[in-house]
Amino acid sequence: MAFGGGYFKTTYAGDLALVDTRLRRWALAALLAALLVLPRFTSGFVLDLASQAALAAIGALALNVLTGLAGQVSLGHAGFIAAGAFSTAVLVEAGVRSPLVLLAAAAGLGVALGLLVGFPALRLRGLYLALGTLAMHHVVLYAGGELQARAGVNTGFTIPPPAFAGVALKGTLAWYYTLAALAALALVATVNLQRSRVGRAWMAIRDREIAAESVGIDVARYKLLAFVVSSVVTTLAGVLFSWQRGFVSVEAFSFFLAIEYIAMITIGGLGSALGAVLGAAFVTLLPYGIDGAVAALGLSAEYYLFPLKFGAFGLLMAAFLIFEPLGLVGIWRRVRNWFVLWPLRYRPLRPAP
Repeated sequence: MAFGGGYFKTTYAGDLALVDTRLRRWALAALLAALLVLPRFTSGFVLDLASQAALAAIGALALNVLTGLAGQVSLGHAGFIAAGAFSTAVLVEAGVRSPLVLLAAAAGLGVALGLLVGFPALRLRGLYLALGTLAMHHVVLYAGGELQARAGVNTGFTIPPPAFAGVALKGTLAWYYTLAALAALALVATVNLQRSRVGRAWMAIRDREIAAESVGIDVARYKLLAFVVSSVVTTLAGVLFSWQRGFVSVEAFSFFLAIEYIAMITIGGLGSALGAVLGAAFVTLLPYGIDGAVAALGLSAEYYLFPLKFGAFGLLMAAFLIFEPLGLVGIWRRVRNWFVLWPLRYRPLRPAP
């Protein structure tokens, strides 16, 4: 094919393919190869950061389904993660060790919490909906604190590594490959869900609820479904969080964690699955980047580091909302289009006078 010849699709299967061009297939193969060989060329610290980013990407994709696709504002995302982690802690304390039972219990709790928050959401919008989900966050944290106090473990619960077929999942390398594979699976599932009938219904509700209802979409049903799907995936991410960290404590699920997830989908690009992954990686690595910049400048600013990191999220969210509403994925699309159109130049059409 000549350079700049373009790709033409002649079948429905070709039009629906996720990886639809030769360049994308080669890029995906290169990315997978890089992820596979990364442990051979980097340290355990970098692998741990990559694992944190992959775990954050799973939670960000779940929040993107609820807020980015369905348009339902939520400040209780950290509460759902805490619910999954504490359900694992309680069952482990009771003697349950089967990973499948722990995952099934967290998923069932996710369904219950999704319905519990989703039903009031049918009559709430905007700020009121955000406050309702925030209330759920505080209720879950209060319950977790009571569980810690009654169990006599004021600092938190110790979680043993899960064992599959008698093989314990532990170590930085094992968790890196596991979380990277699960994040990739969540990304593919989210993209396919977005292209399905359910995803199109969610986007119609997000864009104009009255118009969606006028064309026959059951708004109440799809809103509840969005809360349930997001809650289930998030509670499962909470189980992974407890296994990977090996420790569960109320202090790990503060309101700052909820702000981080809002920052992920906002900075990455609201409504985009790729944006959620990019935002998760960016927000996860940002504090370490600030630490590195402070150390490189030779500054002694330990006292100001936490306020600096906390303020950076607010400044970045405001900057992206004002100057780049499409987020990191919007920047990526412009860079990609520049290479596709080169040496030509893209100019937006000017409105007629």
